[in-house]
Amino acid sequence: MAAERRSLDVHLATPRGFCAGVERAIDIVVLALERFGPPIYVRHEIVHNRHVVDALRRQGAVFVEELDAVPDGARTIFSAHGVARSVEHEARLKNLEVIDATCPLVAKVHRGGQRYAANGHAVILIGHEGHPEVTGTVGQIDGPVHIVGSIEDAEALRVETPDRVAYITQTTLSVRDTRDIIDVLKRRFPAISGPDTRDICYATQNRQTAVMALADRVDTLFVVGASNSSNSNRLREIGEAAGLSSFLVDNARSIRPNWLDATRHLGLTAGASAPESLVQDVLGWVSERFDVTVRTVAGPVENTTFRLPSIFADADDAQRSKTLAAQDS
Repeated sequence: MAAERRSLDVHLATPRGFCAGVERAIDIVVLALERFGPPIYVRHEIVHNRHVVDALRRQGAVFVEELDAVPDGARTIFSAHGVARSVEHEARLKNLEVIDATCPLVAKVHRGGQRYAANGHAVILIGHEGHPEVTGTVGQIDGPVHIVGSIEDAEALRVETPDRVAYITQTTLSVRDTRDIIDVLKRRFPAISGPDTRDICYATQNRQTAVMALADRVDTLFVVGASNSSNSNRLREIGEAAGLSSFLVDNARSIRPNWLDATRHLGLTAGASAPESLVQDVLGWVSERFDVTVRTVAGPVENTTFRLPSIFADADDAQRSKTLAAQDS
């Protein structure tokens, strides 16, 4: 006689998974492949999720890290993370036909930094050095940019014009950690200008709030997302800070059964670049091993959409990224 399966409540976070900027970026690659045919070159991963990237690669997208791997004159897409002006310049020298998939909220940060620099402010970028978004943002601003990634960095920072300082933020940070850094900067530079946490995108904030709403309901948290996804890592860290056993899960095959040995209530969410198909795969893995009850935790309804580049102004893209998400499982 088969052993009775242990019961497990799975609490699904709302919202989770793809945000409007990610959907827009994926749609741009899909539309480019349909309209112009392969190969379509994409500088850097279009979003930080290998399942999405692999699905697009199967359709004819060619992913490169630098433009020297792109033939002169080829059609090329810049990823959602944005690029430095030096990359834009190199693309012009190579006569590349560029389609820019930079997330509009990242582009907003670029404009803010450019405006502060033009007004003579020393610009501080709160973010993680080496992340593609940070590298691109620094390269969009004339003059030096001070990257601050921690409270310790903020305490140690020295600028030439302490009475004329401004800050901008990477869009995918932890709201809590960013607020703590901003508090230090405001104490050290009382005249500082900046947007508080408003440049942390709506989707990042909503997904972080959704994880905090799970904290008193669950004892273990699975965050579906890639290891190089900043916003997914922040969700895991928020779960840990709330006292939960928290794990970043690339897909169902990466789950270790012992993670759930003492679990009665599992929280399940996904970073902004993770497709819902991966969440459903994880839910299927759990359902094969436990007597599962699924509970959806209410959260904000997201209805934000971003306009496609003008080259695709006539495209009906409502279902494109949803179709792709189903294909990559």
